[in-house]
Amino acid sequence: MSTLEEAPAPPSKTQRKRAMEELQALGEELVELATDRLNKIALPEDLLAAVRETRRMSRHDDARRRQLQYIGRLMRDVDPAPIRHALAAVRGESAEETGKLHRLERLRAELMADEQVLYRIASASPSIDLQHLRSLRRAALLEQAQGKPPRSFRAIFRFLKELEQGDPSPDNNDEHEP
Repeated sequence: MSTLEEAPAPPSKTQRKRAMEELQALGEELVELATDRLNKIALPEDLLAAVRETRRMSRHDDARRRQLQYIGRLMRDVDPAPIRHALAAVRGESAEETGKLHRLERLRAELMADEQVLYRIASASPSIDLQHLRSLRRAALLEQAQGKPPRSFRAIFRFLKELEQGDPSPDNNDEHEP
């Protein structure tokens, strides 16, 4: 058998066009993303600059269409798998991300029901600010009793999420909370 027979056929023009359209759609999704979430995705500088330029375009006209085509062209030089994975996590389609959020919600519910959970959390992460978490719990219980908006309840979720990510910053309000 000769080497010519073993070589796979190159993709057809239709297949190449479909692949380019998929990359352009992925780029368009990046353009529509919130700024804080876009900054969390590792992108090459030229692609990030093109996405930011497209965001500044207020009219949806031919110039924007050409810019999106340019983004699609830049996407050819980038491995799209990590970008797809990050976008799936943002959309909540990632089973791993959804499972993590559900686990954090259960932990928050357990914490609200029983103060002893504080010590279990502290034993798993000894460097946390246990006093801050305790005060958030008390404030959340008070909010529930008085029928106030669940500000502290959400803050507990953010605290637990940052704890899991290893991010000690106390005021980071850009997370998705179900």
